[in-house]
Amino acid sequence: MPATPPFDEDALEQAYNEALRLEKSGDFDAAASAYKKVLEIDPDDHGGVAVRLASMGRGAVPVHGAPVAYVVTLFDQHAEMFDTILVDQLGYDVPLQLADQLEEIDPDAHYARMLDLGCGTGLGADALFEMTEHRTGVDLAENMIAIADEKGDYHLLYVAEAVNFLDKTDAPAWDIIIATDVLPYMGDLEPFFSKIPLNLNRNGIFAFSSETLNDEDFAGCDFTVGPHQRFAHQRSYVENLLASHGMTMLRVTDITVRNEQGKPVAGHLYIARKA
Repeated sequence: MPATPPFDEDALEQAYNEALRLEKSGDFDAAASAYKKVLEIDPDDHGGVAVRLASMGRGAVPVHGAPVAYVVTLFDQHAEMFDTILVDQLGYDVPLQLADQLEEIDPDAHYARMLDLGCGTGLGADALFEMTEHRTGVDLAENMIAIADEKGDYHLLYVAEAVNFLDKTDAPAWDIIIATDVLPYMGDLEPFFSKIPLNLNRNGIFAFSSETLNDEDFAGCDFTVGPHQRFAHQRSYVENLLASHGMTMLRVTDITVRNEQGKPVAGHLYIARKA
């Protein structure tokens, strides 16, 4: 028998829909008040109210990123249609762009062990299949992991949060760690980046994508929440963090991460090597 949610689902749905209606109408002050009522019903924030408030300019940018309950709910709900939505509708092809970039840097690129953080349904394993031997995938959403398992491209799969996994794992170090479409759900990157070199072999590769905004949108901050409730990070912030953790930048490329409402979302594709 399924566990009873720790909140009134009907009341939560009603409160959330009312807050969303106010937000879409442009009445952000009223929407902010309504969203705070949502948080009273659901303190774990399955609906991502914290990031919506930040996106509207009515709340602080969550330092630790999007609420875990929100990320799990978001991806578990869309798991069955994830590839169709992300690839066909939003034009997402970052893993394929990454594979091309790695081959440009080294036409003979080959990695014995790959770790795919935020692996989702396995687009990363599919794109890098020919250049990797052993592939491990990690994702917060159990339904996404189930689909990745069905595809059969990973040798090991874990339901876990990326930083916690890197901190707790006793697996041998990897030759390449990838994290495509992971940073848009993170705020402060220090806890994440500090764990990467500890889990990479000598000369190991760390490759990942991020989203970005215009300088004025950052308002002097290292990261912020953009108009689509996703985190954007300053390129200088990312590069400085990598350098402080002993990573040498091999390439940074301006990319289109995806399309939102028919408009391209700007981002960066980073490839760094453990010094």
